[in-house]
Amino acid sequence: MLAIRLAPEIEERLEALAARTGRTKTFYAREAILEHIDDLEDLYLAEQRLGEVRENRSETISLQDVIKSYDLAD
Repeated sequence: MLAIRLAPEIEERLEALAARTGRTKTFYAREAILEHIDDLEDLYLAEQRLGEVRENRSETISLQDVIKSYDLAD
């Protein structure tokens, strides 16, 4: 269970959206959280990989090599 406080203007927007669509505020809050969590996980993974590359703990592959490896050239 999670309880959050929203600014009044956000609460109003959420209520209006729920009323227009017949869905619950909980539905839209859950959807927004899930979408944002996906974005944050991608961001933190990218930052981790970038750190590994900069510290020479991970190899990189050039785009040209990927194209050749998968026979993607025109």
